[in-house]
Amino acid sequence: MSSQGEDRALIFRLSDNVPEVVRQVLLERSWQEWDEDLHEEYDWNLHWRTTRFRVSDYNQTMSWQRLNHYPKTDAITKKDCLARNLRRMRGVFGPTVYSFSPQAFNLPNDYTKFVAEYTKLKQAEPDKPHFWICKPADMSRGRGIFIFRDLGELTYDCQAVVQRYMTNPLLISGYKFDLRIYVCVPSFHPLTVYIYQEGIVRFSTEKFDLSTIDNVFSHLTNTSINKFSPSYSTDKERVGPGCKWTLSQLRTYFHQSNLDDRMLWQRISNIVTLTLLCQVPTVPKAPYCCELFGFDILIDENMKPWLLEVNFSPALSVDCQADLLVKKPMLHDFVEIMNFKESDCERGGQEFRASKINASYSATSPRYSRTLRRRSSFNSKPSPRGSMLSTGNGKEDISTPTNNNNSTQARVSTSKPKEVQTPRRRYSYPLNRQSNPSAQVGNPGVNRTETSRRVSVSGTPTSMTSSRPRRPLYQRTTNPTQDSDNKSRAQGPLPRVGDFILTYPFNEATKKASWPNVDQRSIIRELQR
Repeated sequence: MSSQGEDRALIFRLSDNVPEVVRQVLLERSWQEWDEDLHEEYDWNLHWRTTRFRVSDYNQTMSWQRLNHYPKTDAITKKDCLARNLRRMRGVFGPTVYSFSPQAFNLPNDYTKFVAEYTKLKQAEPDKPHFWICKPADMSRGRGIFIFRDLGELTYDCQAVVQRYMTNPLLISGYKFDLRIYVCVPSFHPLTVYIYQEGIVRFSTEKFDLSTIDNVFSHLTNTSINKFSPSYSTDKERVGPGCKWTLSQLRTYFHQSNLDDRMLWQRISNIVTLTLLCQVPTVPKAPYCCELFGFDILIDENMKPWLLEVNFSPALSVDCQADLLVKKPMLHDFVEIMNFKESDCERGGQEFRASKINASYSATSPRYSRTLRRRSSFNSKPSPRGSMLSTGNGKEDISTPTNNNNSTQARVSTSKPKEVQTPRRRYSYPLNRQSNPSAQVGNPGVNRTETSRRVSVSGTPTSMTSSRPRRPLYQRTTNPTQDSDNKSRAQGPLPRVGDFILTYPFNEATKKASWPNVDQRSIIRELQR
């Protein structure tokens, strides 16, 4: 039984394998950790897992609780599902909109199609080598990935994805790199998207060379692989030791190298939103969730971004200074987006706890269940938290079941949860419209400067210690009525929470196109403006 002091603190519950930095961040925020010897099973506010929750976990979540994963997000977080859904959206809305991912085939189902494409390219350009990359569909950290040129080199013993290998990546002093972009989704219904201003740049540790496609240290950027490279700790030209930068370091490099990145971040935001719209139809309404995705983006020599994959439960371990500068502040802001209220510390209050005790006493009676009536199952219609989103009439758009705290008896729950039947197709939106100057995401509502996140790495740009305010990566048109942090969150999603920038919805038209049903073609028109 929790004490009175603990009733006034938020409580977090961590499953196995959660990185230590998550615990550190929550303790720094004066949270307390759940203890099975001190707390009841329901007596927590945030449950954090690196794996997926069970359906029953979502059905039993109370209004004061949050889960860090939505159900059924594998439409974009499994490589084969992502390839299939992007191909489907490309067929519906055209290759002009969905042209941000390399051509891909799912094996073994698409093997015949892949062979046909391989043969066509060989016949069209017999003297030009064409490279492909094969990835296991449901593995992470670079495991099982290999690059090949000849069809005879393709071998696989599990479901896999074969993609055109990008042979023209943008290089820094000859080293390949990609971006880890952190994306927070506090709501899928309606879709609400925040992109973190900072991020991780991951380098290969040996120079890019197409004549050595079997050298993983040259072609893969996964930290889990490159930390074993003989060159990992060496001071590499312009890159420095290790294999990571922050996005701020990359932007400084672009500036010093006279590379125009003005459209790059807009395009990345477009990619994020378009990809998430592949996922919207399959996610049941589960309002007390908040998801952090990791989008892996490769930039080619023409400064065009390409989506490589979307990571479920992106790695949060802290291996270097760049990790520390990015991940810890990002987690603080992620918790802010969850928008816990002071009343959540009560976790139902004394009357609720008394009813739980009485329910356990009556468990031997067949008339009563062991649990109170829960919030909802997937076939109910709760809206995202009213503190973040509104119906437009000034009232909170939130559907929270009322626990009958005046009764000492538990409510019987006899119905089984049913999945929502949703349309098969949904679509996504754009980025970086010219914002109202007073509503710029770079507006110092949060007074953070580049010096607060700067890391000094040997061989990296020397101007990284500049104290100039960070130029916003992602800009959106925001409603002027949302321009002040003093406005209630019930007015709509905040344009900025810490360094998380609201990138969708970005105007009234996209709000209307997202709720209650997704108007895909209207969204496309807004995206292309």
